[in-house]
Amino acid sequence: QVRLVESGGGSVQAGGSLRLSCAVSEVPEGCGCMAWFRQAPGAEREGVARIGFTGNPSYAESLKDRFTISKDNAERTLILQMNSLKPEDTGTYYCAAGCSWCALEIGAYSYWGQGTQVTVSS
Repeated sequence: QVRLVESGGGSVQAGGSLRLSCAVSEVPEGCGCMAWFRQAPGAEREGVARIGFTGNPSYAESLKDRFTISKDNAERTLILQMNSLKPEDTGTYYCAAGCSWCALEIGAYSYWGQGTQVTVSS
């Protein structure tokens, strides 16, 4: 059974940092595109960052200077390091795995975690 389990969310003041992790298990071989999405209250889910089969990362333009995506293949873990957090970064952060084209588009991902909450206060 495919499982994506996020952790590391919490409450932090503006300017602080958080490190999100996603433990990945039973994702079919070939589904090597991994990504983070987020969803603020009342807003649509949006792409944050993705990392492809070759390990090359791609970011939402507005986040690339503050967020870093990485993966530990040995530990089967996806990481999102978030620095200089702002109140507008508040939301639920989701880990996702995709098996076809690798882009920051919701439709590219077949498997999703349950999300972890990030709250940034001013």
